[in-house]
Amino acid sequence: MKKFLVMLLTLAMLLALCACANNAATPSTDAPATDAPATDAPAAETPAAETGDNSNLVGVAMPTKDLQRWNQDGENMKAQLEAAGYQVDLQYGANDIQTQVSQVENMIANGCKVLVIASIDGDSLGTVLAQAKEASIPVIAYDRLIMNSDAVSYYATFDNWLVGVKQGEFIRDQLDLDNAGDKTFNIEFITGDPGDNNINFFFDGAMSVLQPYLDSGVLNCPSGQTEKTVVATANWATDAAQSRFESILASNYSDGTQLDAVLASNDSTALGVENALAASYTGNYPIITGQDCDVTNVVNMLAGKQSMSVFKDTRTLATKVVEMVDALMKGSEPPINDTETYDNGTGIIPSFLCEPVACTSENVQELLVDSGYYTEDQLK
Repeated sequence: MKKFLVMLLTLAMLLALCACANNAATPSTDAPATDAPATDAPAAETPAAETGDNSNLVGVAMPTKDLQRWNQDGENMKAQLEAAGYQVDLQYGANDIQTQVSQVENMIANGCKVLVIASIDGDSLGTVLAQAKEASIPVIAYDRLIMNSDAVSYYATFDNWLVGVKQGEFIRDQLDLDNAGDKTFNIEFITGDPGDNNINFFFDGAMSVLQPYLDSGVLNCPSGQTEKTVVATANWATDAAQSRFESILASNYSDGTQLDAVLASNDSTALGVENALAASYTGNYPIITGQDCDVTNVVNMLAGKQSMSVFKDTRTLATKVVEMVDALMKGSEPPINDTETYDNGTGIIPSFLCEPVACTSENVQELLVDSGYYTEDQLK
């Protein structure tokens, strides 16, 4: 009997041990599958527009990244605004009007307190900017004047009429037109996008200098293409400028006629001219103007393939825009120095005009390298 009781007791102990083992091998259904994060761990940073912390958010809309100058403008402005303590929503519109409209709509919806806009087409933003006006959001037109919208509060740019004047004066002085006597010089013209209001100032400023010489016959345009609408270049595109200029050369200069000067309103169109000349022109190299001092064009200046470019230091303009934004954010009047020149169709827009400077191979070092705008290696 004792043996039987011992056996029963032993069996019971074995069964108990097996049950414990099974419980240990099976996880509890209410235990967490993974370790939970500590409750005091910091949350991931969320953009201001998502958290509602947008009290210092500034929207900056640039037209494209395809041109060097807009990359520089956007990045310079973003860096300076951030250094001043502002959050920045920087967008590039890929030269597509609807893309830029959507970007500005999003900036308004996300609570931007000020909008800085370099428009793709000066007439295309009226509807979306009406939303900005309704929301009491100030709008600074940047470099390109936004037309036919009473939502535009201020305009920040370089003196674009003076840009054209400097280009025209350079051609006049280099050809010594005032002392031409009976000599005639051949000139061609190329400007930028017809939707960019700036071409009116660039081209008209230059023609204010050159038109008297065309009228007197000292300057001659063999192609006959002197009207602004005819010499415009969609999107300021280099390939479009090159294609048009190749046609001009084939039709008017293939017989050895000398081309003396090309008024090109900016560097991207000037580059198209230079590419066309390299492909098919065999005469003496003409005077070629430009604007923006893009790296490729500065290298061409140093190589004798472009005569000048009007330098517009985007750092200076960015600094002025930051001052304007800062004043608006603080409820004060932004700095302006022109209340007469720029009418966008709804009235004069108070403006700040920075002064452009003519750059040639002779002052590249001083203007561009010594000032830190470019390094010497960039211009090799």
